[in-house]
Amino acid sequence: MRLTEQQTRSLYGQDVQDRSGAKIGSVGQVWADAAGEPTWVSVRTDIPGRHQSMAPLHTAQLQEGRVRVPYDKSTVRSAPAVESGTDQPLGVDQLTQLYRHYQLPVRSAALQPEPSPQRAANPPEMIRSEERLRVGTEREPVATARLRKRVVTENVHTTVPVQHDEVTVVREPITAANRGDVRPHIGEDERELVLHAEHPVAAKERVPVERVRLTSHEVVEQRPVHAQVQREVVDADVPEQARRTD
Repeated sequence: MRLTEQQTRSLYGQDVQDRSGAKIGSVGQVWADAAGEPTWVSVRTDIPGRHQSMAPLHTAQLQEGRVRVPYDKSTVRSAPAVESGTDQPLGVDQLTQLYRHYQLPVRSAALQPEPSPQRAANPPEMIRSEERLRVGTEREPVATARLRKRVVTENVHTTVPVQHDEVTVVREPITAANRGDVRPHIGEDERELVLHAEHPVAAKERVPVERVRLTSHEVVEQRPVHAQVQREVVDADVPEQARRTD
């Protein structure tokens, strides 16, 4: 399998699948042979630990960002492993164990120590990161509006019409025309006339007069947001004689 330097660098982080297409993990490191051809990869899995299983790359298939090896998952996960993030080349003993585990034919040239993964397929590089400010809103209670009912006493002044009886003495002379209707009588006598008068009275009744409720409505306003973000700056320290001039 001949890969360009760019293709080799792109292997890092790609999914590693077994022969059925099931995901085993992702590429952690790439080792190349003495000729610079990538031959082995370490596989990062979700199993806790600092070791990564090794898998042969020269028998694998690259399919749209995936590395598919012709073995089942258990075979790869039980393969000889290296420490995560190692920068050490593969030794003869490691290579012998790997060829034996994967039942690959061993050539004398294949048992030469494999170069370091960093030197063979991963040139010096840095990842520059920076913070991005994401502005949004968060709803939170800021105050409480209440309806509270209380009782107050008011003085009410008003008037009401009242009636009362007043007495008027009416004297009507008896004439010859109506004298026959009256019997003369001499003696003491007394008559009464009941007089009536109205006086103001007050009664209270409870009646609903008003419905009071609280409603809220949203008001949109612009408020400034002030924050500090960090970003990384990468400076290259290149000797003068090694600088490229255009």
